[in-house]
Amino acid sequence: MRTPAHPVSAAGPASATLTNGAGAAAILAAGIGAFLLAVFAIVGDKVAAMTKFFIFSKTTGPLSGVTTCTIVVWLVVWAVLHVRWRKQTLALARINTVAFVLLALSLLLTFPPIADLF
Repeated sequence: MRTPAHPVSAAGPASATLTNGAGAAAILAAGIGAFLLAVFAIVGDKVAAMTKFFIFSKTTGPLSGVTTCTIVVWLVVWAVLHVRWRKQTLALARINTVAFVLLALSLLLTFPPIADLF
């Protein structure tokens, strides 16, 4: 016997609607995380005080702090957006566009000729 994906009552399909807020939160948080990785990497290379701040492990240098801080901020952003958006239906096209623009910027900023401009 096949079980329906959504409960069905005698009156018809359940009135609950599917939301995309949780997925939108994950997509946008990924874009923000990618962009922050590029920003933190540039700041870690160019600002002496931040280079020292980002050294969590002497064997890997500032990269250890850059990646750790990026992951922490990404998880916080994802959690905050998830809590705010989980019960909502959002315009995914706009959120996807913003996330992909942030991803493209992060790729450009990590390209050495562009990163060296800062």
